[in-house]
Amino acid sequence: MSNLGNFVWSIADQLRGVYKPHQYGDVILPMTILRRLDCVLAATRDKVWEIAAAEPREELRNVKIRRATGLNFYNTSPWDFGRLTGDPDGLAANLTDYIAGFSKNIDVFDRFRFENQIAMMAEKNRLLIVAQAFSEVNLHPKLVSNAEMGDLFEELIRKFAEASNETAGEHFTPRDAIRLMVDLLFAEDNDALQSTQVIRTVYDPTAGTGGMLSVAEEYLIGSPEKPGLNPDARLRLYGQEINDQSYAICKSDMIVKGQDATNIRLGDTLSDDLFAGTTFDYCLSNPPYGVDWKASQPKVKAEVQRDGERSRFPGGLPPISDGQMLFLQHLATKMRPVHEGGGRAAIVLNGSPLFTGGAESGPSQIRRWLLEHDLVDAIVALPTNMFYNTGIATYVWILDNTKHADRIGKIQLIDGTSFFTKMRRNLGAKNREVSAQDRATILKLYDDFAETEHSRIFTTDTFGYWTVTVERPLVDESGKVIRDRKGSAKPDTKHRDTENVPFTYGGNSRGADARDAVVKEYLEAEVLPHVPDAWVDESKTKTGYEIPFTRQFYRYVPPRPLEEIDADLNKIIGEIMALLREVES
Repeated sequence: MSNLGNFVWSIADQLRGVYKPHQYGDVILPMTILRRLDCVLAATRDKVWEIAAAEPREELRNVKIRRATGLNFYNTSPWDFGRLTGDPDGLAANLTDYIAGFSKNIDVFDRFRFENQIAMMAEKNRLLIVAQAFSEVNLHPKLVSNAEMGDLFEELIRKFAEASNETAGEHFTPRDAIRLMVDLLFAEDNDALQSTQVIRTVYDPTAGTGGMLSVAEEYLIGSPEKPGLNPDARLRLYGQEINDQSYAICKSDMIVKGQDATNIRLGDTLSDDLFAGTTFDYCLSNPPYGVDWKASQPKVKAEVQRDGERSRFPGGLPPISDGQMLFLQHLATKMRPVHEGGGRAAIVLNGSPLFTGGAESGPSQIRRWLLEHDLVDAIVALPTNMFYNTGIATYVWILDNTKHADRIGKIQLIDGTSFFTKMRRNLGAKNREVSAQDRATILKLYDDFAETEHSRIFTTDTFGYWTVTVERPLVDESGKVIRDRKGSAKPDTKHRDTENVPFTYGGNSRGADARDAVVKEYLEAEVLPHVPDAWVDESKTKTGYEIPFTRQFYRYVPPRPLEEIDADLNKIIGEIMALLREVES
C-alpha cells in the first residue's frame, strides 16, 4: 500500500469502537472526496465568494464562476478545512453547511448519507479528530495526480472490502488489467487519435469508481507531468453505475478532471439504459461474474419483446444465474454505427461466455449473433490471479464493427496467460500483474495478427457446429425392424445418440449453408462404418456456437518413460531404507 494510502487508512483507526471495520468506508471515502475537492478549490475560493455575493441568479453565477475559474464546480460557503477545524464547537453544523454550499452537480455526499455520519462522529467525539487528520493531507492535483487518486480509492476500497468479507471485484478492476484493455481498444485507431482536433467518446456501463474511464484519459490525454498519446485531443467520458458509493467516487473524480458531471449517471444499466439512443467510439466494461439478473429481468424481457432485434439484446438471453452476456450484447449495440465511423469495445469476462450452453441455448445464440455479424475481433486470455477477489481464468473480448480488411471474417485468439510479473506482495487473491513489458508483448501479438505459439487466427465459422440426432431402428425379439404405418423404421430411443458436427468438418470452411452436405459426409465417414443402419433425424438438428479457447493452445506433453520413473522411485526407496537403518541402529 502507498504511503498516502497508509496515512488515510490510519485515520480510520480513530473510528474504532464507534464504527465496525466494514463501516469505515462510510466516513473515510466521503472525507477523502471532500478533502480532494477542498484542495482543488483552494486557489479560486476568494474569487468564487466575490462572484457569488454579487450574482444571486444561479444560472448566471454558474457561467461567471466557470469563466473565472475554469472549474465545473464551486462552493459558496465561507468554510474550508482550515476554518472548519478552527471552530471545534460549531464543527458539525459548519461542516454540514460547507457540504450544502457546493454547486448542484456535486450530489455525491447524499449517496453516502454523510449528514448521518457527521452527526454520529460528533456525538461520539470523533468528528474533530477526523477532520484535523484530513486537514493535514494535501490532495491538490499538483501533488496527487488523478491517476494517483484513482489508485488511492482502489487501495481504500480493497481494504474496506477485506474488512467486510465483500468482493472488491464488484467495485474496481486492477489498473494493470485496465491498461491492457485500453491498449488493445485503441490499437486499431492510434494514427487517427494523433491527428489534430480529434474528438472521441468513451463509455463504461459498469463504471464503478471510474478506473477504466480514468485510464482511457490517461492513455490519450495524459497529464502535464506525463503527456499521453495526444494531449490536444478531446475525450468525453460517460459512465453508469448502480452502486451509490462507487457512483459518488466516480462522479467526483470526473468533476475534478473537468469532465461533464452529467455524463456520470446512477442506475441499473440492464434494466434502465440512461444513455438510450447514444452510441460511442469506445466502450469498456468489467461486469460482475456469476451474478444473477433477476432484478432486471422484467424490464430486460419487456425490451426484447418490444424491440426484438433492435433491442440491446438481439442475440437472446442467458440463464438468469449469470448476466455477463447481457453486458456483452449491450456493449456490442452501444458501439458507434458503421455509417458514423464505427466503434470498438473491450470487456473482461470469465470463461463461461466462451462455451456454456448447448446448441440453440441462450448463450450459444448470443455467440451465434456476435460471430455471424462478425463483431468479435480478438479474445485475450489473461493470467490467473490477476484480480483481487478471484484467481479464476479471465478473458478480454475485443469487439469491432469496422474491422480492418485483413481481419474481416476472422477472430484472433491470444494466449496471454504466461505474460505476467510476479508481485512482491499479494493483494488479496492478486499475486500477478501485467507489467508494461508484458502489455507490449501482448499488444505486439495483436498487431502482428499472425499464427504463433501464443496467437491463433480462425474464420468465424470455425466455432459453429450442428448438433445432429443419430437414430437406430427399433427391432423386435427376432431382430426384425419395427416400422410405422408409412413403412419407415421406428427409432429406438435407448440407442439414440447426438453428435456435434463442426461447420468446418473435413477441413473445408463451407459455413452454415453447407449443412446437408457436411452432415452427410460426417455420417458416412464417422457413423455408418460402425452402425450401418443409422440415420440422422433432420428435424432435430440444431445450430450451435462455442469457442473452446483452451483447446486451441493445448500442447501435448508425452509422459516420462517408465524406466525413468522406476529409477526415481528406487532412489527414493533407497533413501527411506537408509533412514530406517539409522533409526534402528
